[in-house]
Amino acid sequence: MIKVLIILSIVALDQVTKYLAVAHLRDLGTIEIVRGVFSLTYVENRGAAFGILQNQRWFFIVLTIIVCIGIAYFLFTQSNTSLILRISLIMVLGGAIGNLIDRVRLGYVVDMLHFTLIDFPVFNIADCFVVMGTILLAYYILFIGDRVENELV
Repeated sequence: MIKVLIILSIVALDQVTKYLAVAHLRDLGTIEIVRGVFSLTYVENRGAAFGILQNQRWFFIVLTIIVCIGIAYFLFTQSNTSLILRISLIMVLGGAIGNLIDRVRLGYVVDMLHFTLIDFPVFNIADCFVVMGTILLAYYILFIGDRVENELV
């Protein structure tokens, strides 16, 4: 049950920030928060990370649904896995669902966070969770997974 609450919290946080971006940034475009470092910039992203594969909405919807089903199946059938593995998958799943909601509802993903200092592509809260979850998953795979597998044998 806690897994579901965390996933729903990630989705809610993402959707609230996107709602606020649409309500307050859409007409303004950009609000500079820290001059030359960080801005809130309204972007309608019709692609994937960094805007790649523009206008492939149905591809992303189908792919995301498949990935979400796979992660959810694993999370709810494999309860004896590492906490780090579960947390990483929960973060990825919550972020993926947040962006999926936008793609289905709007046809694009709302992005608003922009690190202008390094001119990093504009992103959103869901993207943050997907990236953090993926980094944690990579850490698990590279440094923990084999030890856990060896202990089970």
